[in-house]
Amino acid sequence: MINSFQHKILFSILIILMVTLFIFNISLGSVTIPTNEIIKGLIGQRMEKESWEIILFQFRFPKAITAVFVGFGLSISGLLMQTLFRNPLAGPYVLGLSSGASLGVAFVILGSTLLPATIATFFLSSYGLTLASALGSFTVLSAVLIVAKRLKDTMAILIVGLMFSSFTSAIVSILSYFSTAEQLQKYTFWSLGSISNLSWKEVVILIFLVSFGILLSILVIKPLNALLLGERYAKSIGVNFKKTRFIIIIATSVLAGSITALVGPIAFIGLAIPHMAKLFFKTSNHSILLFGTLLLGGILMLICDSIAQLPGSDLTLPINAITSIFGAPIIIWLLVRKRKIQL
Repeated sequence: MINSFQHKILFSILIILMVTLFIFNISLGSVTIPTNEIIKGLIGQRMEKESWEIILFQFRFPKAITAVFVGFGLSISGLLMQTLFRNPLAGPYVLGLSSGASLGVAFVILGSTLLPATIATFFLSSYGLTLASALGSFTVLSAVLIVAKRLKDTMAILIVGLMFSSFTSAIVSILSYFSTAEQLQKYTFWSLGSISNLSWKEVVILIFLVSFGILLSILVIKPLNALLLGERYAKSIGVNFKKTRFIIIIATSVLAGSITALVGPIAFIGLAIPHMAKLFFKTSNHSILLFGTLLLGGILMLICDSIAQLPGSDLTLPINAITSIFGAPIIIWLLVRKRKIQL
């Protein structure tokens, strides 16, 4: 157990680390921009070359902002799921939320020819994809919760989540079979995950929705602490469980759904980051854990994106592959080091 002063030190270190990684991330690319010029641009001063300003503010800055908010959103949704289900293996990817979001997007991209032109045009826009993805995520999470009420074994709940994931994957496979080559190519590129293709308009949508999800999460910090000791205990101290669960479902659906819609499915972050936060901060108090998880999520996404850019080359790897390759050893190391993860 560490005290509040040590928590403040840890928060300060993480904030400094995130700012440093943010500047390092936007310094990467085929065009070299001196760090002092980047800092001048970020604080509102004119840079030496106009082309540097275009590269910085039209491409690199929105990508880095996207990485940070994707990390924020996925890590918080993972923490909410792990606390709600009281299971350290719960997360948006494991419970099928990402698959549900993918199904929503697959219906829109692969099934757009079946829809009237006006409706298809709306759903193929940023707003439409986000709405379809959030609805898919919400549907799967609601289904998992309905089944979970009949199951006492938390491991069985995870298996149910995996089954829903397999079910949605099967529907996507059927849609893919009847799709055109152009639709398949569009869906395949989306499923690889990318945070570099978002316009400023889409970045603003992402920031708004992730901020909304985080705000909802902050509202249930106290109930989340009570839920650590079980549903009955939470009810005994006056927590409105149905209301709390509804807020958690909405927050998780908005976070996982909007992020998956805009950047594609991103694995590992939602599962591993809450464990890292518990390890670093050595507490289960969500008033500390939530913000620690949030910062670590942003930091890890910046690291993964920096690796994906393959510094020194013009190539960029799919971010989803990097989060998995980079994250799997970390989660194994955490599990071995901690031996037994406890909420």
